[in-house]
Amino acid sequence: MTIRLYDLAGSEDERRFSPFCWRIKMALAHKGLTVDATPWRFTEKDAIGFTEQPRVPVIVDTANSDKAVWDSWDIALYLDKTYPETPLFTENSGEAATYFFKAWAERTLHPGVAKQVLLDVYNHLHDKDRDYFRTTREKVFGMSLEDVVATADDALPAFQASLAPMRATLETYAFLGGATPSFADHIAFGAFAWARAVSEKTLLASDDPVYAWRERMLDQYDGFARGTPGYAV
Repeated sequence: MTIRLYDLAGSEDERRFSPFCWRIKMALAHKGLTVDATPWRFTEKDAIGFTEQPRVPVIVDTANSDKAVWDSWDIALYLDKTYPETPLFTENSGEAATYFFKAWAERTLHPGVAKQVLLDVYNHLHDKDRDYFRTTREKVFGMSLEDVVATADDALPAFQASLAPMRATLETYAFLGGATPSFADHIAFGAFAWARAVSEKTLLASDDPVYAWRERMLDQYDGFARGTPGYAV
């Protein structure tokens, strides 16, 4: 069986940086499913027109009548329902608790990473995506990409402090899911994989428990994530 995944790419097909797509790539690897990861750019919305919405990740399950699912949360629920072996949601990491973590990640972790790497994302985009990215992101932030990252160095300590909930958990457990990764780990790792794919910025001190966890996640699933294009930070 093969899952086709539409996966956001930069100027190089192999450079994949979307934190939401990374969640699902890690979840698919977690389940040992075969994946055909198709590079997709912001301006290639016709390629996923069959979903009647404009965003990735999108999966097409070729073993299940080409069932299409989008939104990383809905994809994770679908994967556990359809392929219950090696569950993403366990007794130690249930759906409700994971959804809470998802909300924290998208409101705290993602904005903190964006402040550091947004211009690096732009510099790694395919030429045809750059105008779209600049226009849409500058509308969201209300300023130029350059202004967003202008105070990145000053903002880094606050970003690192914002990781306190993760750090406290990882001082006790190897993963956010306990002894093994769960979807909460994939959610958090997506943000760091996003940064690693496009930026040389050092976000974590080497003695930070979050750094050690990120290294473990890079090595999971036979080093799947570590083998992808990125920077050694």
